[in-house]
Amino acid sequence: MASHFSGVLQLTDLDDFITPSQECVKPVKVEKKQGKSVAKIQIEEDGSYIQINQDGGKQKLEKAKITLNDCLACSGCITSAESVLITQQSHEELLKVLQNNKSSATEKKVVVVSVSPQSRASLAARYDLSSTEAGRRLTSFFKGLGVHHVFDTTFSRTFSLLESQREFVERFQRKEQDKTSLPMMTSACPGWICYAEKTHGDFVLPYISTTRSPQQMMGSLVKGYFAEQRGLSPEQIYHVAVMPCFDKKLEASRSDFYMDQPQTREVDCVITSGEVQQMLEERDVSLNNVEPVPLDTVFSNVYGDEYLSHAGSGSGGYLHHVFSYAAKHLFGEEVKELTYKTLKNKDFQEVTLEKDGVVLLCFASTYGFRNIQNLVQKLKRGKSPYHFVEVMACPSGCLNGGGQLKALPGQNQKELLQKVEAIYRAERPLLPEENNSVAELYQSWLRSVGEERAKELLRTQYHTVEKMKNGLTMKW
Repeated sequence: MASHFSGVLQLTDLDDFITPSQECVKPVKVEKKQGKSVAKIQIEEDGSYIQINQDGGKQKLEKAKITLNDCLACSGCITSAESVLITQQSHEELLKVLQNNKSSATEKKVVVVSVSPQSRASLAARYDLSSTEAGRRLTSFFKGLGVHHVFDTTFSRTFSLLESQREFVERFQRKEQDKTSLPMMTSACPGWICYAEKTHGDFVLPYISTTRSPQQMMGSLVKGYFAEQRGLSPEQIYHVAVMPCFDKKLEASRSDFYMDQPQTREVDCVITSGEVQQMLEERDVSLNNVEPVPLDTVFSNVYGDEYLSHAGSGSGGYLHHVFSYAAKHLFGEEVKELTYKTLKNKDFQEVTLEKDGVVLLCFASTYGFRNIQNLVQKLKRGKSPYHFVEVMACPSGCLNGGGQLKALPGQNQKELLQKVEAIYRAERPLLPEENNSVAELYQSWLRSVGEERAKELLRTQYHTVEKMKNGLTMKW
């Protein structure tokens, strides 16, 4: 059974599927004392661990439950039974909160759903709708369930693009003093980040952009600025992100995105495009039959009654916007159109800026595990020619994420992806610098909280994670 997580996390061809009746556990460490022999561990038929001491005495060891923070994302258990591990990252959890809102007079939450444009395009393709029309009907569907606000993560992605542009220029200008400043690699894909942290650690992490992904930018906006404007505490809001990728569940669970003071996550729950479709099917509802409503304009890239997008790839357009910005601000060159050169395959492409025969900028987009491995190996051998790399775990990027809707029987998956891409690209693009709503927030919100706090809200950090923890391997 194929893993629902991104291809970059499927490190073997083994089918380690576990059923919902099995638990995901790791053995408790047995301390070895100096001068004494180590106790033996016996595994019982029920899977429990028994410690047999030197004197023959037996002691049942506690089983340590695996949390999302312990998870190595090895793909062994993350299959169609992902609920074994991710019990609080599912559409059932959202429905529980909505039901509690209806039945409780005091413990009500303000429910906010942030929808990614890739998920919107995937659902639009299933129902032969435009992206905006699908957005209107999804807004209607969610609000019919009791959701209060439906936002668009293209809005928060504008923050990510602007921050990525600035971060790249900062890194480029210090490249002579800091050899790990370039190439700057994007950080929006949690599958890639998980792989980098747990496989290449300290070597790769300094190269990765510290800019938050659109999902976690929206987390900052919703639990920060929006809560403040509505007179709410962050824990009074239940924030759900609809994403094209199961790996986003792991991203939302990172301790870096947990707010200690109010004790709440910035994104409480992540559901995939496929899970939204499941919600529709469970209610015997077709999106075609849902009455459309006006789009929410707060935290949404909306002009008139239509969604706006960003130019570039279906994974956010990071390469496109950072390249154009860097060419202008570093070299005074206006780049109207980017020319992509395909290398070994369509998921590995280059863009260069040359002047008088000298390469000023060399950018690349690298999608899929095989291309990522090649990129990292070049970097380790000191042979990477790039200043910036847009890295995505899934082949063909986010529009082909593991959480997107799959082809129906008799439907070709490749043709479906082409349809999703066409719907996504049909949205009119808007330059990040021309988004007045975002510019106003930079002035009113981020300037008011101070430079250090603004950095916390827009940036993040990464951590080396060893597959051996305290001398133990994980048991699945």
